Amino acid sequence: MSDSLLFNIMLIGFLGIFSQWIAWKFRLPAIVIMSIMGLLAGPFLGIINPKEDFGDLFSPIISLAVAIILFEGSLNLDFREVRGLGRPVIRIVTLGAFLAWILGSLGAHYLAGLSWAVAFVIGGLFIVTGPTVILPLLRQAKLKPRPAAILKWEGIIVDPFGALLAIFAFEIIRFLLIEDATLTSLLLFFLASFFAAILGWVCGKGTGWLFEKGHVPEFLKSPVVFAVVLACFAVSDNIMHETGLLAVTAMGITLANMHISSIGDMRHFKENISVLLTSAIFVMLTASLTMETLIEIFNWRIISFVLLMLFVVRPLSIWLSTMGTDLSFKEKLLVGWIAPRGIVALTVSGYFASILLETGFEDASILTSLTFALVFATVVAHGFSIKWMAQKLGLATDDQPGVLIVGASSFTTALAKIFQDLKVPVTITDSSWSRLFSARKAEVPYYRGEILSEQTEYHFDLTPYEYMIAATEHDSYNALVCTTFNPVLGRNNLYQLSFQNQDHLGKDLDQLVHSVGGRILFQEDATWEELNKRIERGDVLRKTNITEKYPFKDYLEEREGTTILLFVRKPSGVIEFFTQNGSVKAEVGDIVVSLMKPCKELNKIQEKLEVQREAQKKSDRQ
Repeated sequence: MSDSLLFNIMLIGFLGIFSQWIAWKFRLPAIVIMSIMGLLAGPFLGIINPKEDFGDLFSPIISLAVAIILFEGSLNLDFREVRGLGRPVIRIVTLGAFLAWILGSLGAHYLAGLSWAVAFVIGGLFIVTGPTVILPLLRQAKLKPRPAAILKWEGIIVDPFGALLAIFAFEIIRFLLIEDATLTSLLLFFLASFFAAILGWVCGKGTGWLFEKGHVPEFLKSPVVFAVVLACFAVSDNIMHETGLLAVTAMGITLANMHISSIGDMRHFKENISVLLTSAIFVMLTASLTMETLIEIFNWRIISFVLLMLFVVRPLSIWLSTMGTDLSFKEKLLVGWIAPRGIVALTVSGYFASILLETGFEDASILTSLTFALVFATVVAHGFSIKWMAQKLGLATDDQPGVLIVGASSFTTALAKIFQDLKVPVTITDSSWSRLFSARKAEVPYYRGEILSEQTEYHFDLTPYEYMIAATEHDSYNALVCTTFNPVLGRNNLYQLSFQNQDHLGKDLDQLVHSVGGRILFQEDATWEELNKRIERGDVLRKTNITEKYPFKDYLEEREGTTILLFVRKPSGVIEFFTQNGSVKAEVGDIVVSLMKPCKELNKIQEKLEVQREAQKKSDRQ
């Protein structure tokens, strides 16, 4: 084991982010990779042991990180998102959570062999499906908006309530079984929980008011939010353990529903911090496990309990709680299966294991093994199955990466039509009904609305689209669209048409292109005006198959000088656009799409006319 704390911190950060990259590269569940990395670095190889390395700082670091992650997740809980889903969500986070608590507690007693007291404490904790695990899985699976919203809201809301439910069960046990516990201590728990919710609301409202009135400059807004979140969590948690999670959740939901513009700007920064913290914390927790804990996982009682939670408790609680709602059979099936446990379950179970042992419940010694077995089993089972199951049930978007085109015109309609022919999901969006006429006439999917409007987020599903093309006649608007969606899609997937006023921009153009906007499409003279002029005078978009007999090199040599190369579609479905600063090479099996004069079409028309003339001559002779 390394004696350098600096090296250990570096290794934890590296393993966490490297796990995220591997998961992205090979389309694997990130949580699974992070858990494996932590186990390899910790109990298997003995390189690090964060619990010993950080000492007394280990628990506070984990707690503060969980608070920030939970706040970041709750910052996305806008009530407008659940219009039409209110009843199922409320039923799942109330009746569903209660049923999961009761059924899980019964399983912990009869299968895991825990006493009733310990069973009801751990049963309350195991209802959580927090944002640290559910949000990465939702991003990976690309679920349709309805099931994704249900799972997201459940995960974030139930997370703090699971911890509070475990505390509530413990307080009840102390009141009933321990002599020095009184009714006063039980009432204090409820008062502390109420105070935490009010504190979170006050912190959210106060922070939002400061931002709206301009009392905090832009460069200080993110630091101020972080400071308030940590203060809110620490104050509440010092009053009653684990109520801090409720406080930061209330603060995040309050801020999210104040609809402050600057909160949207900070959300992307906080998502980056959340990814970093989730990666590091999962590695730390799994690396801190001992071999004894891992060996104890294979106890038949623990395995039986995990299987019961997977195949009986979760599906049954969802089905019973959603009876009478408008959830479809397929949606119930998916939501009833997906319930991965994460950081909150691991950290809080460790806390309860220690205090229950101190109180005299010796069977609490297996809580860490039991919790890790459930966390790892659910993360692996649900992480590898969510995408497959969603696709089989028709609750996931097409795996083929789609293209969203901003700006309706003759050229974009022709471009969308060629995407349709290639079976690529495509939609044209524009705020003008008249400009969408060509798209409607060509039967191309379209959305009428302002892409930059906040309302669009709740009325138009962006999930199927990995590429965006800003193709309006306004260069500045195209750049604004690409800059706005940069945190969502990434600059490599954002494109805009060539600037129409390059002569006016002069030497500053190069700096502008690298600082704002998307990648400039096609060649330098392929402006909005030029592309539409060519479509209107009869030029066509043509697909060319690259084969061994007709390689890309021959295609480039034979094409006319006026031909504009547009994009290459790979057999895998990946689309590579030709850009001014990029170099795209087509290989065997690829399809190259370009804009060219209708030479072949004219020849076909002439041949058809000749055939008609010959037929007419024959009929005249007869």
